[in-house]
Amino acid sequence: MPTRPLRAAEETADPASSTDHPPLVYSQPPRVRLLSDILPDDPLLMMGAGPVPIPDVVAHANSVVINHLGATMSTIISQVKQMAGYVFQTKSEWVLGVAGPGSAAMEMAICNLVSPGSKVLCVVNGFFSARMAEMSRRLDADVVTLDVEGNQAASAQQVEQAIEQHRPDVLTIVQGETSNTVFNRELPAIARAAKKRGCLVVVDAVCTLSTMPLQMDDWQIDAVITGGQKGLSSIPGVSLIAFSNDAWEHISRRKTPNTHWVLDARLAENFWHKGSYHYTAPVSGVLALHEALRLVCAETLPVRFARHSRSSFALQNGIEAMGLRLFAPPASRLNSVVGITVPEGLTNTGICAHISERYRVEISGSFGLPIVRIGQMGEQCRAHNLFRTLHALGSTMRDLGAKVDMPASMATLEYSLQV
Repeated sequence: MPTRPLRAAEETADPASSTDHPPLVYSQPPRVRLLSDILPDDPLLMMGAGPVPIPDVVAHANSVVINHLGATMSTIISQVKQMAGYVFQTKSEWVLGVAGPGSAAMEMAICNLVSPGSKVLCVVNGFFSARMAEMSRRLDADVVTLDVEGNQAASAQQVEQAIEQHRPDVLTIVQGETSNTVFNRELPAIARAAKKRGCLVVVDAVCTLSTMPLQMDDWQIDAVITGGQKGLSSIPGVSLIAFSNDAWEHISRRKTPNTHWVLDARLAENFWHKGSYHYTAPVSGVLALHEALRLVCAETLPVRFARHSRSSFALQNGIEAMGLRLFAPPASRLNSVVGITVPEGLTNTGICAHISERYRVEISGSFGLPIVRIGQMGEQCRAHNLFRTLHALGSTMRDLGAKVDMPASMATLEYSLQV
């Protein structure tokens, strides 16, 4: 059928006045500054509790887009799972990526292993361990918390007693509590004790995976979560989770439907194990994660652990030589995030603002605690970063009126890195 020619009135009609196109709410788009005008000319050195600096190969991988269901992606996913298995120290095949932050991986672990009415024991000694308890409550689980006072780690004896008393189906615990820099050193004994009593064990390793030993299989952990932007030195927003075979069997025989569609592990299996569709994967982020894991594997875990330990202890020694006090006692002190008690008369917000604006180094405050935190994860653990950060910290304290010994601090750092 021939097309009817437009009348003159139709040719000149304003599209915005058409009944098919209602008028725009805003007549003009906003005028904004260019990103290059917003970002500082002198980039900040990111030495806080995350995100951390990323290597060039990771940044380049994050600029690439490929077909998320193609053969190339299938090869990449296979290698991501192999490398992640090494980093998690597990032979379980149930490694999955998560399009979201470490908290999304945390919620994926909780919502797949916890059902309404499940008895959950949550070891709480900080902000993020409390988050797992909150996630469990929102699933109508029967939640009991073991609250660890102050800046102390949970003891295996404490947890075993709570397990005997409450007989939980699931135990949640963090390896390293980022919020207050507490390290649950007795995690291996805690996890084994829980498994001995038939309890599934969920561990938050967001700031510890690849920075210190974690052996998922040997310690009998059922779910380990991590974010990309900390120890792995990848980008924020793409995370990893590993389930044990026991955990996957529990997920497979689950009777109640998962309340989270995106985080349903059985649906995620479609993409991560069957090469089919779940949702459009964060392709560039997965490529970045591949490169970050490849760098970890190339360095090897023992060498990486030694680098992190040496770097963190050198920084801690330098901080104490400066005359400042570390927040957590040695027995419960986390190495991957170092907490420093704020001197009397200063505030953590004031310290963080000054060191950022004056010395272009970014460190972190905390969650209501009078501390500042310096990250020691992945690319942060390089000697040149330590010298610049410690000097900036000392200079900031001096500028703000605190009495510090800068020469002793820098000399101690240099000596500690050499031994």
